[in-house]
Amino acid sequence: MDNASIKNAYKEIFQSYENPSLEKHVEKIIELDTFLPYSSTFFCITNTQELSFEYVSKNFTACLGLERSVLKEKGMHYFWSRIHPEDLEQWLKALNDLMKFTLDKIKLIDRSKMSYTWNYRFKNSKNNYVNIIQNTTPLQFDVDEKPIIGLAHYTVLSGELKMPVCASAKLLNDRLEYETVYYNNYSQKLLPDDVSNRERDIIRLLALNYSSKQIGDKLNISPNTVDTHRRNILKKLNISSTGELIGMLKMKKKIV
Repeated sequence: MDNASIKNAYKEIFQSYENPSLEKHVEKIIELDTFLPYSSTFFCITNTQELSFEYVSKNFTACLGLERSVLKEKGMHYFWSRIHPEDLEQWLKALNDLMKFTLDKIKLIDRSKMSYTWNYRFKNSKNNYVNIIQNTTPLQFDVDEKPIIGLAHYTVLSGELKMPVCASAKLLNDRLEYETVYYNNYSQKLLPDDVSNRERDIIRLLALNYSSKQIGDKLNISPNTVDTHRRNILKKLNISSTGELIGMLKMKKKIV
């Protein structure tokens, strides 16, 4: 797909959002890619419905030594084949959880304000693994309001860094600040299996320093119900306080 085709496709996308300024922003990114400095980052326009890349920036080759034309031709299957085998299961679980979280917890009106981040190891042209941190912002959704086209930004770091596979989701709030609404470390199982999904929701929000009232507002339950869940969580985990729980989570210490 050439630049003209990309611009036409994205014109239709952004018309659906009635956001011409954003349309022009993406157009400028594509037009100016030739002039952007070489660095340790690159970007792609991804199409998860077709498992393809609509656009690949020139820094893809500078960062990884791989050919842009090959990525465009072979699509996401080729990209996935170069992810470290030990990271694949955790990475797929992270993507699935982020999608489920979005569909279950994020209102339709807010889904265009989301930003997702995850990481994995990736094999470059020299067959060495490097770390990639990927941040994706959805641009277009299907009939079920699942994001299918996104602007993905990749930061490449040394493979010598030991990075756990993590995933997070942020929501652009009314103050135009990105607020973390989901976080999980997939390289270490921190909670036992008998902690319910509702309890995990509450633990996640507690870790983000929300009060019982704020958690209740977000989960559409009363503060008293939140407090009941908190007591049950402490009992299940055999710990004495919420502060102890949050401290263990922040230290990535497994709770048994």
